[in-house]
Amino acid sequence: MTLPVYLYNGPEFGQRDDAVQAVIKALEKKFGESEQHIYYLNETSIGQVLSVLDNGNLFSSATCVICKNAELLKKKEDIALVDEWIKSVQNSGEESSTLIFVSDEISVDSKLDKLIPASNKKKFWEMFDNQKVPWLTDYFRKNGYGLEADAAQMILDMVDNNTLALKNECSRFFLCLEKGKIVTPDDVDSFLTHNREENAFTLFKQMVQTSDSAEKRFSEALEVLQGIRLSKENSSVVIIAGLASCFRRLVLWHKLQNESYGGYGADEATLKSNGFASNLLQNQYRKAAKIWTIGQATAILAILASTDMQIRSGGTMMEDVLLQKMLFEIIVKKGATLATAEY
Repeated sequence: MTLPVYLYNGPEFGQRDDAVQAVIKALEKKFGESEQHIYYLNETSIGQVLSVLDNGNLFSSATCVICKNAELLKKKEDIALVDEWIKSVQNSGEESSTLIFVSDEISVDSKLDKLIPASNKKKFWEMFDNQKVPWLTDYFRKNGYGLEADAAQMILDMVDNNTLALKNECSRFFLCLEKGKIVTPDDVDSFLTHNREENAFTLFKQMVQTSDSAEKRFSEALEVLQGIRLSKENSSVVIIAGLASCFRRLVLWHKLQNESYGGYGADEATLKSNGFASNLLQNQYRKAAKIWTIGQATAILAILASTDMQIRSGGTMMEDVLLQKMLFEIIVKKGATLATAEY
């Protein structure tokens, strides 16, 4: 039997999510229907996740649990629970319960990785630069539109270069323009530049504008934060998780650039193999590395975790104040908390 446990990770969210959906479709083809549950390991213990799989459900013949933030699964006892569940499935031959681990990161704990069959795991990298414009042009063509080369490059300069983000942003063109239209740079300026929703990643981009002073970056970051909070994706949990992902990447960037690479920094192949595939992303983290040292980035991760805990324990009353304080400590104080910062 094929073990019903999978691991899909990496920064190419679109293709990764397609792989998850393919597993769900195969499950439904075999059992007729399935019930899906999504859990985040920063919110739900792996024990609770596995209990859902063990108990099944009363309303469908199969259960699929998608477990996000799989990179957080590191404790020996938690890995042991997953191992026990896999062994119980092997012994029973039960295939109606499926567990899918998902992570934005390029790797998970080696102990977890070893539990997943090689055929059931895949790492999804961002597209190489020479693949992006052809992919985008083909995507527009499949949806009945043309796309000028300059317009394609504008989109790639403005949108996170993963297929999920590109599909989400480009859906605006398909909703508002007549089929058959060739999309121009003016259309991109109209539909993306002036009507774009902010998120944690656009917030991070604003925070690393090295040409601006810390005070200006903080002021403009507050405007982006306000835009996020007014949007449908306004959850502080999502904002903090997105920023944490960015600063974990910054820590990795610093490690790749240290003396272990001969003092010259990581080469292009090393950067791409560690998730920094696009020139846009590399430039972004070069800027970030000029602002925050590896020690400061690590301290910022602690600030993000602390803010998350404060918001969860204190309710929504002080949520915006805590988020603003968090940005001040990150941008102006560079990882020093207000309690320890020197004035």
